[in-house]
Amino acid sequence: MNIKKIIYIIVGFIGLGLGFFGAVVPLVPAFPFLLVAAICFSKSSERLDNWFKSTKLYKNNLESYINGQGMPKKSKIRVVCLISGLMAFGFVMMSGVVVGRIILFFVWLFHVWYFFYKVEDYQEK
Repeated sequence: MNIKKIIYIIVGFIGLGLGFFGAVVPLVPAFPFLLVAAICFSKSSERLDNWFKSTKLYKNNLESYINGQGMPKKSKIRVVCLISGLMAFGFVMMSGVVVGRIILFFVWLFHVWYFFYKVEDYQEK
């Protein structure tokens, strides 16, 4: 096994752990971390990829998005709230850096636009 696959496995398990934490704690989104885990597991090992895709965590949070059906609205709102909170923290920390604040504002606008206008709403059954 080469070093690249080992790094993908390690990052995948970190994403899985953070995704599990996000699935349990209401204000922390699971989606972005589980997406990282899915990407890393698919690049590292077919066996890990198949195992991850068979878990409830994957099926409840990612399956609809990966299959091109979109995301549940509740998940989209949680992701945007987390992104907004992190961006607001960065905005406050850059009080003396006007250019940094402007860039951060446009990055935030792009995230909000992308999640609400480009990612389809998935109607949960």
